Amino acid sequence: MLMAEARNIQQMSDMHNAQQPRPVRVITVTSGKGGVGKTNVSANLAISLANQGKKVLVMDADLGLGNIDVLLGLHPKNTLESVISGERTLDEVMVDGPAGIKVIPAASGIKNMAELSTNQHAGIIQAFSQIDQDIDVLIIDTAAGIADSVVSFACAAQEVLVVVCDEPASITDAYALIKLLHKEYGLFRFRVLTNMVKSVQAGREVYDKLVKVTDRFLDVALEFSGAIPYDETVLKSIRKQRAVVEAFPRSQAATAYKRIAEKTIRWPIPKTANGHLEFFVERLIQGNTINTGIIS
Repeated sequence: MLMAEARNIQQMSDMHNAQQPRPVRVITVTSGKGGVGKTNVSANLAISLANQGKKVLVMDADLGLGNIDVLLGLHPKNTLESVISGERTLDEVMVDGPAGIKVIPAASGIKNMAELSTNQHAGIIQAFSQIDQDIDVLIIDTAAGIADSVVSFACAAQEVLVVVCDEPASITDAYALIKLLHKEYGLFRFRVLTNMVKSVQAGREVYDKLVKVTDRFLDVALEFSGAIPYDETVLKSIRKQRAVVEAFPRSQAATAYKRIAEKTIRWPIPKTANGHLEFFVERLIQGNTINTGIIS
């Protein structure tokens, strides 16, 4: 009798868990300035995670100059512009990318896409609640800098990955971005990935430079996510319109991406209560409502 009751309880628990939305890790990849390889990082990290069994969706959130589809040699028929106009759903504009990743392409070179209101930004993300896809990781590839859309996506995500390279301007602008997100929006924890560096040690030194400044002036926690070495095969893969982890899987850069993906998988898994896409939507809309004083 007791064993039968125990089985019933277990079955009810299994049914309850099956009904719960599967936690989705939302990572916003951003940078203080352009030219640091942010989109390359987004694409290669996504494919590396997929190669390790994760179901990955990448959103090109550079709303005016999206180019992740070009980087990967994709040819989308529709973009986020079609979602904003109401002509298509996010499911309908998704395209298949390498290693089984899904990509939501942004419009490129369309002025009004770069000048969306915060409510329209929220509308884009609200469409995520209608996505009929089974995913583990959502990677948001933002524009560089501190535009409203960058802030919106950073505040809504569970993880903010700041890409920086070994240049004074890159470090300075990364600090400015972190300062804004902390002082104005209350973000406390940031992950930092150094790109196009001479070695892992050199990448760590770049990270240390950034930490030295943030420790002095800000009350934030930075975590080193890894370093991608400067590698000629990255340029070759860009010319081929392929990710380096696909075109040159044994290259130094590809090996580094594999290690970083393995590390990313070990990040704490979001709780079901705040790890599903609906929470991402609610958090972004709430942030926009606070910022604009307008109820969406």
